[in-house]
Amino acid sequence: MIQETTFAYKPSEHEAEKASNSYLMSLVAVIAGLPLPILNLIATFFFYIANRKSTYFVRWHCMQSMFSQFALLAINSCSFWWTVSIIFTDEKVSNQYFAYIFTVIIFNVLELISTIYGAIQTRKGKHVEFLFFGNLTNLICRP
Repeated sequence: MIQETTFAYKPSEHEAEKASNSYLMSLVAVIAGLPLPILNLIATFFFYIANRKSTYFVRWHCMQSMFSQFALLAINSCSFWWTVSIIFTDEKVSNQYFAYIFTVIIFNVLELISTIYGAIQTRKGKHVEFLFFGNLTNLICRP
């Protein structure tokens, strides 16, 4: 799920801190705006914008964090609106609904764990790539 690789150079202390903060930004946004999943994406987007002219290591991790928050936004938004439709319309609670909510909870827990792990390892100057988002970031982010 998470792969550790090394960059051609060792990032400085300042770079490792900024890259680690890109993951911590999404955790702080989760605490501040739990009912509104778009706050996580907005926070990581603005952190990426603030660091888009930084070193490749920092930009790469900011972008990976933003991509993971984008996927989380899509999944959480679907569950939110499905729940709203059950509460305010005649729609019945089904097995598919519970299966989806269970999947969303599992995905959120895995994303939380991987974000914390990514923040810790990046702070140590190690390069971590998430399963899907690392490949996507490699395609888009160039040195």
